[in-house]
Amino acid sequence: MRGTLLNTATVVAGASVGLAVGKLIPTSIQTVALHGIGLVVVGIAVKMFLQGKNPLISAIAIAGGGVIGLSLGINQGIEQIAEWSKIQFGSHENHFVDGLVTSFVLFCIGPMTLLGCMQDALEKKIDLLSLKSTLDGICAIFLAALYGAGVLAVAPLLLLTQGAITLLAKRLQPLADNQDMLAETTAAGGAIVLATALGLLEVANLKPANYLPAIIIAPAVVGLGAKIQSMKAAKA
Repeated sequence: MRGTLLNTATVVAGASVGLAVGKLIPTSIQTVALHGIGLVVVGIAVKMFLQGKNPLISAIAIAGGGVIGLSLGINQGIEQIAEWSKIQFGSHENHFVDGLVTSFVLFCIGPMTLLGCMQDALEKKIDLLSLKSTLDGICAIFLAALYGAGVLAVAPLLLLTQGAITLLAKRLQPLADNQDMLAETTAAGGAIVLATALGLLEVANLKPANYLPAIIIAPAVVGLGAKIQSMKAAKA
């Protein structure tokens, strides 16, 4: 859990700096910075998506994940948690909920989260999470300056998410070891991150949290395809 604790601490530190600095930055400059971050996130999302080997799997995962997420009300649930957090923080910021949801997707979705937690749990190394912590901490400064305390409120969710992955590391090891599964999971995550980037750019609000089930569907589809192929090979 050392890596997760470090990651949580850097997000708290970065968000705290951003909150202090954000009050001194004019709105026009904040908007320009927000769009700049959005452009960088687009690049990260595209890089993640291109790691996939079969766009059809990504399409199935994202479409299916979106339907499941909407049916379960995932985005609505996260927004309710954000509203509750807003009350606890005594915040009256208009962008508190947006800040929490955006930060959650950016900090908790991606291969570095899975692989870093796996490395921490199984190898007792925090190299990947140390790198992720640095990147998240820097990003948290800018996001908190733009969105406010909602970015700081994501720290407990980050701790819970990465803590759960670390505790379940042995069960998740087959996913990390299977390159096809990991690639398609990363690609699905890239599409979700892209939806977040479009929100940062103020192009569209696609409610990216609703698509989170896609990162479970993608490896499941890969596993199902592998079983079908093995059954065909056995019959032949």
